[in-house]
Amino acid sequence: MEQIKEVRGSLMMASWSLLAREWLRFLRQRNRLIGALATPLLFWAFFGAGFGNSFNAPGSARGMDYMTYFFPGTLMLVVLFTAIFSSISIIEDRNQGFLQGVLVAPVSRLAIVLGKVLGSASLGFVQGVLLLMVAPLVGMEFTPHQFMVAALEIMLIAFSLSGLGFLLAWRMDSVQGFHAMMNLLLFPMWLLSGALFPLAGAQGWMQGLMLANPLTYGLGALRHTLYAPGVADSLGDPNPASSVGVLLGFTVLVLALAVWAVNRPLKK
Repeated sequence: MEQIKEVRGSLMMASWSLLAREWLRFLRQRNRLIGALATPLLFWAFFGAGFGNSFNAPGSARGMDYMTYFFPGTLMLVVLFTAIFSSISIIEDRNQGFLQGVLVAPVSRLAIVLGKVLGSASLGFVQGVLLLMVAPLVGMEFTPHQFMVAALEIMLIAFSLSGLGFLLAWRMDSVQGFHAMMNLLLFPMWLLSGALFPLAGAQGWMQGLMLANPLTYGLGALRHTLYAPGVADSLGDPNPASSVGVLLGFTVLVLALAVWAVNRPLKK
């Protein structure tokens, strides 16, 4: 029993140390906050103003302006940018020798994954919630219950994207290579989540790609929470139970794969 408590304490201490280091790095690099928040906000403002009244939402969502439609996608983009910046820090840690020091330390590999992913996810969660808090200033109204449920969904999205970013960055030793992977995989996943256009209006083959994308279900969960009843359904988003279930399964999968990847020996 004492050994179990000792192992648990060591796991928590190592994870907390890596999490705190991620926050300390973030506070010292204010440009990360600007990049993670300002860029999605510019996207939201420019796309919202650009599409304006030309956006025709289907069904019960008819009459919705594009800024309201694009808001959940902007929330996800904030979390995505945070996951990208945090994943780059993994590559920097390897190149600076810090990661090798952590790997030879007498700590569980699970602690490494939890520390890095928790640090990234908590940063994405806080920034997403900050954006959610200012939504009423631009005309989006929701109840305290909706706010709490949306915050939990943002936390789950943050965990999934942080775990995926960790998994992609773990074996890379080049920031340029990670940027290429980001452009090849992460941004297309966001684009095909329904953030820019509704699933209901897409062609059949495109709908298939969107439904195979786990981020579609994260965005669907947010829309079911933040929009009036029936609006998300008319946009073609998966039902709430499926959305949360798939997102939760994807989160568990990427975290399990991240632990598996860390347990494999790194190539010299």
